[in-house]
Amino acid sequence: MSIKTDEPALAYEQVSKRYGGVSALDWVSLKIERGSFVALVGESGSGKSSLLRLANRLDTPDQGRVLIDGQDVAHGDPIQLRRNIGYVFQNIGLFPHMNVAENIAIIPRLSGHDSVDVSAALAQVGLPADFANRLPAQLSGGQQQRVGIARALAGGGKLLLMDEPFGALDPVTRDTLGRTVRDLHDALGLTTILVTHDMAEALLLAERIIVMAHGKIVADATPREMLAGMAGPEADALVAIPREQAKRLADLRE
Repeated sequence: MSIKTDEPALAYEQVSKRYGGVSALDWVSLKIERGSFVALVGESGSGKSSLLRLANRLDTPDQGRVLIDGQDVAHGDPIQLRRNIGYVFQNIGLFPHMNVAENIAIIPRLSGHDSVDVSAALAQVGLPADFANRLPAQLSGGQQQRVGIARALAGGGKLLLMDEPFGALDPVTRDTLGRTVRDLHDALGLTTILVTHDMAEALLLAERIIVMAHGKIVADATPREMLAGMAGPEADALVAIPREQAKRLADLRE
């Protein structure tokens, strides 16, 4: 796929999707600029994960188009498309019978690329080189997710999709791994879309936050605009949660 650098990295044009008669996405249009870190937030069933899955054709829209670098994803080979997109999700999905090195190298190997520098890939995500020969079952949940991120980046693609990647992790690991992802985003010049239920996570990691409700985009703003109450009532309700938590913590110190 040739890259049109004047086009958004990812664009949705009037996409709709229904599951069993229930509308998951309702004529959504959205452009994600190259190099941006965008968080999709909203309550369960709001459509955020459905929107993400359209980008790598894990699902297809009933109406509308999804474009990557200006090209309609419906027109190419879905397998090749996915090999050029990093995808990280909550359940991690490492192959249990493969060691860490084999898991990281699987996409480049299937694509016929040169061998991957596994030690460098592990170092990027804060793991020592001697983890290469371990099986996923020998790793903690946080370590497995770090391997999952390394695998997602090993294909060399610049688009990283993350669907609740930290949801099953403890708060300390979640915060540390979130910072790691943000650092990698900046260092590698990625375009990252993060689906999360955690508004504090979105505020701290992303530079643009999309709020979804009932299959529609109801707010699109920067973290500063969100915190200033400039993004509408749905965004205000989500921001109120970490704000109230911070207040309660401050009250405990008094």
